[in-house]
Amino acid sequence: MSHRRIPKRKAVLAGAGAVGIAAAAILLPQANASQDGAGEQAGSPRKMSAASAAGLVQRLGKQLGDSYGGAYYDADKQQLVVNVVGDDNKADADVERAGAVARSVQNNLSALASAMNSLRGKASVPGTAWAVDPRTNQILVTADRTVTGERWDTVDNAVRALGDGVARIQKSKGEFKPFIEGGDAIFGGGSRCSLGFNVTTQDGRPGFLTAGHCGVAFEQWSEQQNGQPIATVQEAVFPGAGDFALATYNDPNAQAPSAVDVGDGQTVEIKQAADAAVGLQVFRMGSTTGLRDGQVTGLNATVNYPEGTVSGLIQTDVCAEPGDSGGALFTRDGSAIGLTSGGSGDCTSGGETFFQPVTTALDAVGAQIGSGGADDGGTGDGGADSDDTADGGAQDGGVSGGDSDGDGAAGGAMEEGGYGG
Repeated sequence: MSHRRIPKRKAVLAGAGAVGIAAAAILLPQANASQDGAGEQAGSPRKMSAASAAGLVQRLGKQLGDSYGGAYYDADKQQLVVNVVGDDNKADADVERAGAVARSVQNNLSALASAMNSLRGKASVPGTAWAVDPRTNQILVTADRTVTGERWDTVDNAVRALGDGVARIQKSKGEFKPFIEGGDAIFGGGSRCSLGFNVTTQDGRPGFLTAGHCGVAFEQWSEQQNGQPIATVQEAVFPGAGDFALATYNDPNAQAPSAVDVGDGQTVEIKQAADAAVGLQVFRMGSTTGLRDGQVTGLNATVNYPEGTVSGLIQTDVCAEPGDSGGALFTRDGSAIGLTSGGSGDCTSGGETFFQPVTTALDAVGAQIGSGGADDGGTGDGGADSDDTADGGAQDGGVSGGDSDGDGAAGGAMEEGGYGG
């Protein structure tokens, strides 16, 4: 791919890369979405967008209380599936009356949060990760290829100690590591990362979000290798409660359009920030591997990188490679979802990839997507209530997770009706 200079006084979102043909075919052009639930009878499962499902989850999660065991979005059927603990006929009726599908499960969210706390204390060895999987109503624990011998026994014993049906363990063929180096987007010292989303800071300055492990590695970032710095890191978190950094453009008058460059002259306008939901179709843009797509598979993920433990992440099956770090994870409708952190595998063999939730990063650094005006949506609710069909309302669902002791950077979504993380 040819390198493209950023025009003077105009900072565009970097990271076109080699566009994934399959992903581009899905993303562009966008299909016209029909109205959610049109023509369906009350009380029967209705079709809805993932964003509308998130708003519904916020209400149902609070309403069900201890009977709530998480939820996920069935993208094929365009339905929300809500986990109900035990045989609670009233809870089932509440779910079905709301237009979702009730599913009987073993574990409520409090039990899963307690189990994640236990894993944090007993199984935090490098090369492991865990996240809530509402589709199985369990915690999925993944160990990469470096976890062998006594380290494997430690993780396996911690999982077994949780009891039957609470967690399961799987092996990954790759190795968990941050995706820094390689690629062509933003350059810091001898490393390269990908720019995520342009933002506006609290004092009105233009800036962008990228991965925290990029931000802690280098303070100054350029558009070309060994080029003049165009941005300076103001805040960076890694490891710990996230993997995100805020950099501000050195030119205070730089124009920072709220869009993702997906290659071949095509862009996707980013209208708002939104939380992830298991089952949500997402697209990732990175400077090494270009445009790729897949689904969210887990929430409130904890990853034990060699550099340290990072919590509160989104887990997906979207591939990524070194240099894609910090790149944008977004939806077809223009919602900013995440920033590429790291994972295992590559775009040939696949693997697991983890992302920093954008909503959490924005809250932490006090920034807003785009110019921060009413048209951009910021980190608010996008004008959608719990039953609104507007895709801007996803962040209302509190779906990015967060366990009871703050292990997940997103905080109290476990108690507020999050999608199960």
